[in-house]
Amino acid sequence: MELLKREIIYLWYYIDIQIRQIFVYWIIGILIGSFVSVFAKDKIHKIMSDANEKKWGLFGIIPACILGIISPLCMYGTIPIAASFAKKGMREDYIASFCMASILLNPQLIIYSMALGNSMVIIRIVSCVLCGIFAGLLVYMFYERCNKKFFDFSKFDEPINNKDVDENIFMRYIKNVFRNIKATGPYFLIGILLTALFQIHVPEEMMIKLFGGNEAFGVLMAATIGVPLYVCGGGTIPLLRDWLSRGMSMGAATSFMITGPATKITNLGALKICLGIKNFIIYIAYTIIFSLVCGIIINIIV
Repeated sequence: MELLKREIIYLWYYIDIQIRQIFVYWIIGILIGSFVSVFAKDKIHKIMSDANEKKWGLFGIIPACILGIISPLCMYGTIPIAASFAKKGMREDYIASFCMASILLNPQLIIYSMALGNSMVIIRIVSCVLCGIFAGLLVYMFYERCNKKFFDFSKFDEPINNKDVDENIFMRYIKNVFRNIKATGPYFLIGILLTALFQIHVPEEMMIKLFGGNEAFGVLMAATIGVPLYVCGGGTIPLLRDWLSRGMSMGAATSFMITGPATKITNLGALKICLGIKNFIIYIAYTIIFSLVCGIIINIIV
């Protein structure tokens, strides 16, 4: 009983510290993400459609990537929108760049990542933009230019929700905030609990050996654990904050932040439907290779 009591005290102490440090970023991220979702989502998608109509050529990949990052939708919301773009004749390299960037980052996650420090926020944004741009370039080179199809959106239609359209816009915003809290809250708390357990039971020397000492090995380890461990962006921020403070290299953290959301089980489920098995395997391979290369380059530069 004495050991159990001590464990609970330590656990509560570290949970309290994490909540004080991270909670404000989680709340601000939800408020901003919901604002973009309610007030700016339609404008974002209109800009995307205009980019295709203006025939910007290959350079249109860049705004498509940026719009993907700004878009606050989850992958099951992004894919139907991308399907509507495809039906309107949008280039597949634009769609690939938009979807890849949307998977990796959104306004909420940018705010959450501020808890990791300014350097990691910049690295995360730049690496995600480059990942989206390179995805678009590869689809252009091997599919768009050769008149081949990378996506199959035949099973998706753009969702129509008349209830949301007819509601008072302020009420839509409030409901969106509560939906975000409900969706991310449990994972946020699980992330804080896991972080507290790591702080209590995992020695700092082990963290350095896994993610810091041998930098190439650390990047590989981070990319690997990002696959099963990543469930929600907000939930991994407390873990990353702790790992970085205990010796994780910035390159390893970057690799984790790429493979994690890209291989999140819900994202993979949506992508598998619209890619088919061959292109799905290509997507997984691209994600892992890009994350490893990006992580190693970050470690060399920083």
